[in-house]
Amino acid sequence: MRQRTIKKPVEVVGIGLHKGVPVKLRLEPMSENSGIVFYRADKGVTIPLKPEYVVDTKMATVLGNEGAVVSTIEHLMSAVYAFGIDNLRIVLDNDEVPIMDGSAISFVMMLKEAGIKELSAPKKFLRITKEVKIEDNNKFAVLKPSSEIEFDFEINFDHPVIGNQKYNFKFSTKNYIEEIAKARTFGFLKEVQYLRSIGLALGGSLENAIVLDEKGILNDSLRFPDEFVRHKILDAIGDMSLLGYNFIGNYEAFASGHHLNHLLTLKVFEENAYEIVEFSKEEELSIVKAFG
Repeated sequence: MRQRTIKKPVEVVGIGLHKGVPVKLRLEPMSENSGIVFYRADKGVTIPLKPEYVVDTKMATVLGNEGAVVSTIEHLMSAVYAFGIDNLRIVLDNDEVPIMDGSAISFVMMLKEAGIKELSAPKKFLRITKEVKIEDNNKFAVLKPSSEIEFDFEINFDHPVIGNQKYNFKFSTKNYIEEIAKARTFGFLKEVQYLRSIGLALGGSLENAIVLDEKGILNDSLRFPDEFVRHKILDAIGDMSLLGYNFIGNYEAFASGHHLNHLLTLKVFEENAYEIVEFSKEEELSIVKAFG
């Protein structure tokens, strides 16, 4: 299997979730072994996709470098991960990736429009070699060795629409598009009102998020009965992209979020719980199938 980029540049204009201002997003091809980088065109600053560049995880995963930040990267990076893209330049003219409809399906469509190009260098994977776990009270996130890529997530909200939800996602690009990509972000009305009072969630609406009051949802309908836990997997895939490679292993979590996910990626490197691998034809068969 070889490294991937996109065939041609694509761009879109959308609204940032928190600042509520328009932002242009442009995806550009990169050569082999370039990795994935963000570029703030309005500031002339490049920000690599690496755990040490994470500067905030309270409301979203935020990268920063030389005074420039890029916020809410997780939905876009989730789609980029799902297509197995190794080399990409992500150009923005503001400090947030546009929220689009609150899911990753718009970014999936952008990548399909751009097309996937295979480069000459072999693709590298990060294989988890020993269990790494982050805990916070009853919340946890863990990566375990496995021959496949799998995400197990459980959430438990004291809310009549959500309650306890579990989802086991066996990764493939096809499964991602069908099962995960369309799941939207969600928030509670009382939280949205507070966030707006402190200058956040200014771009949030029923067009780009599931909004819940105390009894139900304010949107017309859900896309899946368990859309909430599916979105948590979408987020986790985006957050795990900070490992810098498609990883091979089993991710498992209960009530985790961006902060625990970030600490987990840091711990993988701190504990040397990985190896970087290239596959022979025999070994890579199931992994190649997963990435279509």
